Amino acid sequence: MSLDGKVAIVTGSGRGLGLAYAQELARRGASVVVNDVDAQTAADAVAAIQAIGGQAVAVVAPVGPTETAKQLVSAAVESFGRLDILVTNAGVLRDTVLWKMSDDDFDTVINVHLRGTFTTVREAVLHMRAAGEGGRIICIGSPTGQRGNFGQTNYAAAKAGIVGMVRTWALELKRAGITANTVVPVAATAMTATVPYFAAAMQAEAKGEPMPAFFRHDLGFGTADDVAGLIAFLGSDAAAAVTGQVIGVGGDRLQVWTHPEAALTAYHEGGWSYDALVEAWPTQFAGALQSVGERFPELPEEFKTAAS
Repeated sequence: MSLDGKVAIVTGSGRGLGLAYAQELARRGASVVVNDVDAQTAADAVAAIQAIGGQAVAVVAPVGPTETAKQLVSAAVESFGRLDILVTNAGVLRDTVLWKMSDDDFDTVINVHLRGTFTTVREAVLHMRAAGEGGRIICIGSPTGQRGNFGQTNYAAAKAGIVGMVRTWALELKRAGITANTVVPVAATAMTATVPYFAAAMQAEAKGEPMPAFFRHDLGFGTADDVAGLIAFLGSDAAAAVTGQVIGVGGDRLQVWTHPEAALTAYHEGGWSYDALVEAWPTQFAGALQSVGERFPELPEEFKTAAS
C-alpha cells in the first residue's frame, strides 16, 4: 500500500530522525514539506528527497509560533494541493537538574515541543476537517515522557503532555476520520551519541556496520530508518483504525504502550484518614508502587570497553 498522491508535513526534518521520516514518506509516494531553522540544512533535506525521486519543498522557521504552523500548512496546500499527514518531530534540549534549570531552559523546550505540537496540529486539523477527507496526525514522543529521566524536567513535561493531547485528539477527531497517534522512537541520535552506555552501538552506526544484537533486540535500540517504517505505516490507509495509541519502536522491537490505569484500588469505610493510611499502607499499598526512570540491563562484557 503506497502513499501515492498524499502530502505530508514533517517538522524538524532537516536531519536525523526527522529527515529519515521525510525520506521514507517520499519513498512511499508522498510529497513532503520539510522544516528546519537553518536554510542550508532545509535545502539539503529537499535535495536528498529529490535525489531519491521524491517531491519536497522547505519551510525555514522555528516551530512553536502559530505563524510557522500557518506557513507549513500553506506550503503543503500551495505546493501540492492538499494535506494528508502531519508528523510533529521538531525539538530542542536544555538538560539540567531541577534546581539548576532556568525559566528560559524550561520555556524554550516547552515552547518548541509542546506548544509547537499544539499549534501545528491545530492548523493542520483546521485544513483537514474543512477538506473532509480525513488525515493522519503523528506526534513524536519519548521514553522520557513515559518513564521520566534525570535532568529532563522540561523535556519530560513536554513529551508527557504530547501524549495527553494525542489521546484527547483521538476522541475529538474520530468523526472527521483523522487519526492521532504518538510514536516513541529509540534510535541513534546526537543525544544518544553522548551516552556511554550506547557507545558500541553508536560506533557501529558510524562505521556503517550492523548494530550488535544486544542493542537491536534486547534494548530495542536501532537506527533512524528503523523508526521510519512505522511513521509511513501510521500515515497510510492501512492504519485507518489505529488512533489514540502510544507506539514505541527501535531496532527489532515494536511496543504498544499501555494507557495509565490504576495499579491498585482499595476502599475504607468513612474515607482514608491519616491514621487509616499509616496502618494500611505497608500491607495494602506499598507493594503496588510504580518504578520511575528507564531500566537498562547490564552491558555485556564485550561492550564495556567502548562505554568506558
